[in-house]
Amino acid sequence: MVSSRTLLAGALLFTLSLSALAADYFPPPDTEGGWRTLTDPREIRDKAGLDVRWLNRAYEVCERGTPNGGLLVVRRGYLVFEKYFGRASRDCNPDTASTGKAFTSIACGVMLHEFRDQMPDGLDTKVFNEKFLPEALPLDDPRKAEIRLGQLLCMTAGYWGEGQAPTGWVMGKPQPLAPKPGQNIRDLDLSSIRVPLWTEPGAGYSYSSPAPHIASIVLRRVTGMSLQDYIHERLAKPQGWGPWAYCLHRGDFLMPVANGAGSIGIRATDALRFGYCLLRDGKWKDQQLVPSDYIKLCRTASPYNPHTPWSLQFENNADGHVLGAPRDAFYKSGAGGFGIFVVPSLDLVIYKLGGKDGQYDPALTGLPQPKQITSRDGWQPIPRTGYNEGSLAGDDGLRRVLEFVAAAVKD
Repeated sequence: MVSSRTLLAGALLFTLSLSALAADYFPPPDTEGGWRTLTDPREIRDKAGLDVRWLNRAYEVCERGTPNGGLLVVRRGYLVFEKYFGRASRDCNPDTASTGKAFTSIACGVMLHEFRDQMPDGLDTKVFNEKFLPEALPLDDPRKAEIRLGQLLCMTAGYWGEGQAPTGWVMGKPQPLAPKPGQNIRDLDLSSIRVPLWTEPGAGYSYSSPAPHIASIVLRRVTGMSLQDYIHERLAKPQGWGPWAYCLHRGDFLMPVANGAGSIGIRATDALRFGYCLLRDGKWKDQQLVPSDYIKLCRTASPYNPHTPWSLQFENNADGHVLGAPRDAFYKSGAGGFGIFVVPSLDLVIYKLGGKDGQYDPALTGLPQPKQITSRDGWQPIPRTGYNEGSLAGDDGLRRVLEFVAAAVKD
């Protein structure tokens, strides 16, 4: 008779062997077969250690929150869930809004390693000077001379928050701010640089899109390449992305540069590739695409931001504020309900799509889009049950998706 201890040990060895196999797996481009997939619930349970019932609950949160969207889940290198609704599909390139800030941050991490001789102080580099931002001179505020790259990427540079009700945070305490003019896409660089400061650099956090765009200006100066070209060469090509672009077409105006604050248009399975590279500590096959120490800084509390759990353009769960998720989870959201999640301890990557119809307009990127496009005309948010705060279309819905997918993990 086999003892329960022997069975447990065997199950543990089986799980460890699956994890080891996953660490060596990297999906080929979709044109060459793409992600390995599992569809049978029993097989998903046995090989990926996930309960599909919880994945379906996570998908229901997506459907209830936005007119368009979808959910994709990868565990142990297996794509185990992929489902869309509305205008979303695998091959579309929607405007993912601020989700793109994550790509800006990772590009900066690659830059700091590749051009470390030019930036020996790394994230501690002061950038408002002739070397990195000559267009900012003369400074409209002498305090900007003290702004460091790490503060721009953690949104603690002191830049005024955006929106109709911006908020500053000082050591976890909110401070309401009056609205101020922000970015202007017709003069993106200078309008970002000239946004006023609400506090001393490092003295508070406020969600301010000009900050990561300024970081992307620094990247342009240091690398000699546009943000889009640098991402294409250092991430997209090695990972085998399909067609992608930034949403540069805005009516009759073509933005001359990508906005480091977001609006990347990337296919769903390629968003997973990006997250999977971060899950694998920046590796892709035999290449170290992203410095592993930079990724660690993205998922842990940052010395550049003692005010909120926000590190290098990623929300991190190091303080456990997402109660149903591991503390090493980190993610980036975008307006309309988009989000990329990475959970190293669970060997898990999640991509949630959302968005209004306008975010799926092919004119934004100029890329051909799927012909079979549907919309949920007249869609209204479905009333919620079981939760008493927040909106399923916003960060509360994203956190519920993370919690439900984490709950699906059974070993």
